[in-house]
Amino acid sequence: MNAENDRVITLLIVDDHPVVRDGLRGILEPADGFTVLGEASGGTEAVERTLRLDPDVVLMDLRMPTGSGVEAIAELTRRGARARVLVLTTFDTDSDTLPAIEAGATGYLLKDALRDELFAAIRAAADGRTVLSPAVASRLVTAVRGPAARPVDDVLSAREVQVLEHVARGTSNREIARALFISEATVKTHLVHIYGKLDVRDRAAAVAVAYRRGILG
Repeated sequence: MNAENDRVITLLIVDDHPVVRDGLRGILEPADGFTVLGEASGGTEAVERTLRLDPDVVLMDLRMPTGSGVEAIAELTRRGARARVLVLTTFDTDSDTLPAIEAGATGYLLKDALRDELFAAIRAAADGRTVLSPAVASRLVTAVRGPAARPVDDVLSAREVQVLEHVARGTSNREIARALFISEATVKTHLVHIYGKLDVRDRAAAVAVAYRRGILG
């Protein structure tokens, strides 16, 4: 196991198709740095098993007959679950993307992602970094281009926008500090102010709201 993968990330796989769950387990279990704690076939079961098994990351499908992924994400957020949720789905429409991120998902990845992309996204999500597939990021930009967009100066300071731009790229606090020549504590302070101004609770939601309002894009 190399230095990048020396941390073992625990996972819960949520998908209503057994073949998909088996496929993900078959990819993840032999790989260094991942342990699959369990599976769930719907949103309701996903909430129960996440709270019971306490995984680091939940791989969450969205459209399932026994409780949607968005409902499950919102419930886990409401209950203060420690697990990060990485959406893994075939759907990248506006009606799927924005609600999932605003509900509390840390990232959004499509099922056509390559294996290494999946591994990198899981590690980023476990660290609390925002993960958006290029197609989803593009849709977020498109969704917010309209008359409802608010001027940057009305919401965030120029420095806060710079910090948020780095967050949207999945950059860690330490990397943001290096890039902007400020301390990591200052980065955290900026994030607190950003969350307060945008009325959100985490990095992924801040990015989603910023795209919607025209602050990013």
